[in-house]
Amino acid sequence: MLYLWLYPLHTDVSIFNVFRYLSVRIIYAALTAFILAFVLAPPVIKKLQEFRLGQRIREEGPSRHLAKEGTPTMGGLLIIFAVLISTLLWADVSNLYVWLVMLSIVGFGLVGFVDDYVKISRGRSEGLSVVQKLVAQMGIALGIGLVFYASPGYSTELSVPFFKTFTPDLGPLYIPFAILVIVGCSNAVNLTDGLDGLAIGPVVVASVAYAVVAYAAGNKVVSDYLLLPYIEGAGELAVLMAAVFGSSLGFLWFNTYPASVFMGDVGSLPLGAALGTVAVVSKHELLLLLVGGVFVMEAVSVIFQVLSFRSRRKRIFLMAPIHHHFEIKGWEEPKIVVRLWILAILLTLLSLSTLKLR
Repeated sequence: MLYLWLYPLHTDVSIFNVFRYLSVRIIYAALTAFILAFVLAPPVIKKLQEFRLGQRIREEGPSRHLAKEGTPTMGGLLIIFAVLISTLLWADVSNLYVWLVMLSIVGFGLVGFVDDYVKISRGRSEGLSVVQKLVAQMGIALGIGLVFYASPGYSTELSVPFFKTFTPDLGPLYIPFAILVIVGCSNAVNLTDGLDGLAIGPVVVASVAYAVVAYAAGNKVVSDYLLLPYIEGAGELAVLMAAVFGSSLGFLWFNTYPASVFMGDVGSLPLGAALGTVAVVSKHELLLLLVGGVFVMEAVSVIFQVLSFRSRRKRIFLMAPIHHHFEIKGWEEPKIVVRLWILAILLTLLSLSTLKLR
């Protein structure tokens, strides 16, 4: 918004020419989102406490988590607010892709809000049913996929990490594939959000990775040099990803162990959806398996656990998601979180190397 308001004035006031540079707007989007999240967090936490919006802890989980009962939740509202305001200020709001990602954030945020509200109002750890959440999420993702399908320059080809010319074309199957990416990433982040700071840390790292990817995909010179698919206008998503980075970093200050606030489903679902949507728009959907490797590991551990128990009546892990497995084995919570952060950083470095190693 500032870009559309102030950049046209650069002919009269030269300083406004700075808004032309995407790199400058990326930096200030991150700083703006961080400041908003950091400054507003204390009063938001206080209000959540006043409204008694406390986390419900499931009894079958590790016993040490029972001490967290009542910790303010739904802090994801703060993340959404900071991301949207910062994006509206620093991104080119005439860009269709920016609105698509913001739509995914708001849509999945609403699903998460209802889920959290049901949990709190009913005084239990279970909110919406799995079917209810999936139907709502798939509906939103379908809408995003259809709009993307109708946009100029749409491609159904996949960019495969480490390969230059291998770009399989999914044709009409790309829409359900895009839905799978967005919904899958959203729920994977949600499953990871089980320990203080565990989910938001890898989100910080992943947002940096996809800011780089979006910038490269939206820059003709860079994309040609790296042999990446050029997506006109995708560079603006780097501004949005910077806002996700800044807001997540600000939230992490209060979510780190011992957490003063939890993000809830209203935070984890839209953050995952934003990463998934940017991955689809930037045509780096498969790269998400590396960038979000920690999320994938958490989700796969749940899938394998369920399949094993239903087919063999035996469990693979002591408890799923896998971070609870490590807890039961005796690992301290901060150790689990930091080690998975380290893994997320290493996987992100590997994923970024694939932009050149093709």
